[in-house]
Amino acid sequence: MQPTIKRLDKSAEYYFQEGCYITELSNSEDDQNVSIARARVEPGESTQLHKLIDTVERYVILDGKGEVELDNRIRKQLNKHDVVIIPPNCPQKITNTGSQDLIFLVICTPQAITIQRDSHRLCCRYV
Repeated sequence: MQPTIKRLDKSAEYYFQEGCYITELSNSEDDQNVSIARARVEPGESTQLHKLIDTVERYVILDGKGEVELDNRIRKQLNKHDVVIIPPNCPQKITNTGSQDLIFLVICTPQAITIQRDSHRLCCRYV
């Protein structure tokens, strides 16, 4: 691995079938221990209930308000600078409860591998 600086390319944002917009910030073979993405959920929208297999996922709320549902039983309100730590195989979804976009970092260890299948990008299992 070499020292690297990766720049945000807002034009690289894509709609992910999970129900949010994703911009990959760092997800490459030269750093397989972690992946970092910027996620955006529009007002009133929710991601699909899903779980990451063998991957710990963290949400760092950058802007907006939301509600996270974890393990089909825990629901918590989220605000700017909150951090959500989601263990592997834990069902989860996030809902934008505010009037502006909910923007958060998604940090996965190990790296969330995106697989292209039938024109959809997949890295998780839907519940």
